[in-house]
Amino acid sequence: MREVVTGARRIVVKVGSSSLTTATGGIDEQRVDALVDVLGALATGGREVVLVSSGAIAAGLAPLQLRRRPRDLATQQAAASVGQGLLIGRYAAGFARHGLTVGQVLLTVDDVTRRAHYRNAYRTLRKLLDLGALPIVNENDTVATEEIRFGDNDRLAALVAALAHADLLVLLSDVDALYTGNPSDPASRKISLVRDDNDLEGITIGSAGKSGVGTGGMVTKVEAARIATGFGIPVVLTAAPLAGPALAGEEVGTLFQASASRPAARLFWLAHATAPRGRLHLDEGAVAAVVARRKSLLPAGITAVDGSFAAGDPVDLVDAGSGTPVARGLVNYDAIELPALLGRSTPELAAELGPGYEREVVHRDDLVLL
Repeated sequence: MREVVTGARRIVVKVGSSSLTTATGGIDEQRVDALVDVLGALATGGREVVLVSSGAIAAGLAPLQLRRRPRDLATQQAAASVGQGLLIGRYAAGFARHGLTVGQVLLTVDDVTRRAHYRNAYRTLRKLLDLGALPIVNENDTVATEEIRFGDNDRLAALVAALAHADLLVLLSDVDALYTGNPSDPASRKISLVRDDNDLEGITIGSAGKSGVGTGGMVTKVEAARIATGFGIPVVLTAAPLAGPALAGEEVGTLFQASASRPAARLFWLAHATAPRGRLHLDEGAVAAVVARRKSLLPAGITAVDGSFAAGDPVDLVDAGSGTPVARGLVNYDAIELPALLGRSTPELAAELGPGYEREVVHRDDLVLL
């Protein structure tokens, strides 16, 4: 038995579209009910469960008479709008059979990178669990743009696990484990344990499957496992029909061992969940201050600014000499304000422009090294 599984009190479970819906779109009620029964038994047995569920866009295909997952953003958003209600309705009815109430939590990256939004997201998840409800998380596909085009719910699940300070992440898909190659190839070997990246050398990892309803694949699942284990959370990867044995601690699927340390949750999310809106080029002294001495970034150390961003947006801090990003942080100024401040000390700026300009460009509490 896997003790990291049986001893986990707070568990995040992610299930993919291909495990919940048919290839032509629409919810597969038997598959949903089978998953609900496993998670319902877990939750009523004293464990805390957070479900990250794909399937909103796929569930909306059949009702809108769409034959396949649309490529254009507007139709994806329309399908998500229809499908999200159907999906959460099915979950609510299923978990009600176990006496459980569900709470829908729709997130975008912005909800958990800005300090106030991040705290709100954490408080919502925490309060739902405290009240005995089962949170069901998905990206807010009806209004998201970049998330639909480039995001995936495997990564979202890893980040939610970090946000919720979970003890375990379980990734459920249509493949029973990680293999050394294509699972259909007789020469491929199942990998039961991944201790670190060295165990992944020489492995051929496939992209999204042929179901036509999902966006992920083994690549995104392995990356999600890296994110979660880097936060100190072990990960089990297996097929949805094996959810019961996997959560019971049986040695099914692949177990990714967690790292020993757990960094600050919000900064970990900043490093892995955000896309930079711009770049600040730092001189040698500023790089040393930020990287070696973990100091805030001041205007005096910035040599150039790239991009269009507003105060509060994520930006990369770049070594002006090598062009290499060394950190990412939430900037305190709009891009249009910064050029006039570069190379100047904060006391000088405060004396000329007012006390509001004595603040850091990026505060060390809003900065993570890359």
